[in-house]
Amino acid sequence: MPGFDSLVPLIVPFMLVLARLVGLFVFAPVISSTSVPLRARALLAFVMTLTLMPVVPRSAEAQLDIVAIVPAIVAETMVGMTIGLLASIPLFAMEMAGTIMGHQMGLGLARSYNPELDTDADSIGQMLFALAGAAMVAMGGVEALFLALARSFERVPAGSFASMDIPIDLYMGMFRSGVELAIRVAAPVIGMLMLILLALGFIMKTMPQINILSVGFALKIVAGITIILWSIGVIGDVAGQDIGQALRNVISWAESGHGTGE
Repeated sequence: MPGFDSLVPLIVPFMLVLARLVGLFVFAPVISSTSVPLRARALLAFVMTLTLMPVVPRSAEAQLDIVAIVPAIVAETMVGMTIGLLASIPLFAMEMAGTIMGHQMGLGLARSYNPELDTDADSIGQMLFALAGAAMVAMGGVEALFLALARSFERVPAGSFASMDIPIDLYMGMFRSGVELAIRVAAPVIGMLMLILLALGFIMKTMPQINILSVGFALKIVAGITIILWSIGVIGDVAGQDIGQALRNVISWAESGHGTGE
């Protein structure tokens, strides 16, 4: 069949491009959510692969070689995984901030299942994770991830990714930035709860007949939620800035292999 014979050389390149997109769809925030049906994600990855195939450069290694195809597919998946994980760091930092606040407020026992991460999470952490995800969508973060993946083929053609291309320094820089973001977001609540605990300690010493344990538990929850609601606008701005910087780092790495990590 002449028509089929002309498609045989494109099978391996198609699988490599598809593997890179699969890595993005599995690890990237928002688009990897379990609320998006698996069939929809698979169909979108397949359609985007068909769209990118005519324009993406392919290295000489992208040949029909059964022995080398498995490690090549794993390497391509790592490219998409790298882009997805880099963009996910600010969202994980926001969840960490919510977990810290919830623990200090006494909500550590009120944990529920988070389908986004397939694990139990603090209620405040889930709220901030959803807030960061909404900010990312509003900023065009999903489109930026697809753009970064498409541009990554210019720097790393299909079939030429190696382990030394993993941006370890960028990962570490963004991880430090994520920890700083979590501390900045959680700091107002932690500071207020510290003052409340000091005040309750003085009250307990001066009026021991008051049941500080029961009063303090409710007071910490009310004060913590009040501070969160009062500063929700600032939290959104701070998260938006960090998400925007993360997206710029991802695009910069995809285009040139460099990122600030700040």
